[in-house]
Amino acid sequence: MTARRYWWWDRRRGVVLDVGLALASALECALEGVGFAGDAGLPVPLGVVFGLVVGSALVVRRRWPIAVVLVSIAVTPAEMGFLMGIVSLYTLAASEVPRRITVVLAGMSFAGTLIVTFVRTQQDVANAADGDFRPGPWYVPLMSLFMSLGLTGPPVLYGLYIGARRRLMESLRERADSLERELSLLADRAEERAEWARTEERTRIAREMHDVVAHRVSLMVVHAAAIQAVALKDPAKAVKNAALVGDMGRQALTELREMLGVLRSGDAGSARERQGPVASAVPLAAVGVAAAAAAAAEAEDGPCLVDLDALVGQSRQAGMVVELSVEGDPVACGPLVEQTAYRVVQEALTNVHKHAAGAKTWVRVAHRGSEVAMQVENGPSDGGAADAGLPSGGNGLVGMRERVTALGGVFVSGPTDAGGFRVSAVLPARPRGVA
Repeated sequence: MTARRYWWWDRRRGVVLDVGLALASALECALEGVGFAGDAGLPVPLGVVFGLVVGSALVVRRRWPIAVVLVSIAVTPAEMGFLMGIVSLYTLAASEVPRRITVVLAGMSFAGTLIVTFVRTQQDVANAADGDFRPGPWYVPLMSLFMSLGLTGPPVLYGLYIGARRRLMESLRERADSLERELSLLADRAEERAEWARTEERTRIAREMHDVVAHRVSLMVVHAAAIQAVALKDPAKAVKNAALVGDMGRQALTELREMLGVLRSGDAGSARERQGPVASAVPLAAVGVAAAAAAAAEAEDGPCLVDLDALVGQSRQAGMVVELSVEGDPVACGPLVEQTAYRVVQEALTNVHKHAAGAKTWVRVAHRGSEVAMQVENGPSDGGAADAGLPSGGNGLVGMRERVTALGGVFVSGPTDAGGFRVSAVLPARPRGVA
């Protein structure tokens, strides 16, 4: 809601002040108009009316300060409008009028007051020459100078001071408003970053849980189906498959326990950070969880390319025909790159178990200097193989693509002409940054 304005006044207090000053100036000029009418040989009522009109001009001092100063200069020879001259000079100096105009008008007012005061003082000294008072030749110029400076200097200087102070306050107010807007923008951006960090953390946790659980549980389901098929025919093989199911279950529980331990430590660090200022609690918590996630992702004891033999061996034990080939000289890769490569192959093999039971699969890994390429391709599904009935949420390919693109790699997947499916990924051995 905007404040109510009164013509050119911003507040009611300004209206009251200017009207009061105009009334006082009109009364002063009316009284001084009596003497002016007598000296000029004019009727006294005319002098009074003239004084009232001249003095009331002070009411427009905020709107037209230059005009009011010119009126006060014009009536200086009539020896009226002293209050109007002082107030108008102060208003002019405190306004936004260019300083050169203020200096010129103040000089004109000073000169007019000096001349009128000099003449009037000289007349008074001449009239008092017959008495005991006999001033020297310095008296008239000095008194005229003092009177002119007293009526002109203080209002101009005070007006300049008030104007500079007002401009400074406006500048500080604008700066405070600007800082408040900037702080609001920073708070909004911090909240957006915190929300982004929370979203990324949830996505990472979901991806890790999917990679850890889906592969192990898929193999466990396949082995469980094999146990069910051979339990009566080949008890020894059923016992072997049951042992494999137990091992895989323990491995899955171990990985889940490690992941939950890292997340719990990240939550503890975030709780300690939240003991600080309330305004920074959300960003600090998000940063703490994100830091814990990064630490978990870059852990040295995570899966790596060396573990691909064991991973392929688990799929072979489940009955899948898998061929693993490694080309090129291995290069030193970061732990996050090796873990991502491992997860891509792991998820691709899991998809073969789910969607292409009995299909032959080829796993190829190639080291190409500054990058690592991997490809998992399976042939058409064996129609005679029993379907394990594994559910699919459609998140496997999405998670692989997110992992690879986050490291600046390239991910491609799609069906082959032979009726199978191919998953390919290329990762930089030393990514410059992690998204």
